[in-house]
Amino acid sequence: MVVNKVKAKEIREMSDAEIERRIRDLKQELFNLRFQGATGQLDNPMRINSVKKDIARLKTVQCSRKIAARVDA
Repeated sequence: MVVNKVKAKEIREMSDAEIERRIRDLKQELFNLRFQGATGQLDNPMRINSVKKDIARLKTVQCSRKIAARVDA
């Protein structure tokens, strides 16, 4: 699965469920990439870093939404 870099603006437009699904998909992709790296079948090692950064972006927006919800409550 090849997914382009996720932009922060796009993430902010996603619903919470979409963010959760995307994080789950990217974690699965990261697992597969690490497995490919361990078996010597990884074509693009920089993809691992890209996926990790995408996960971090998604989690950052997710966390900021949770904090904002607590402040509003």
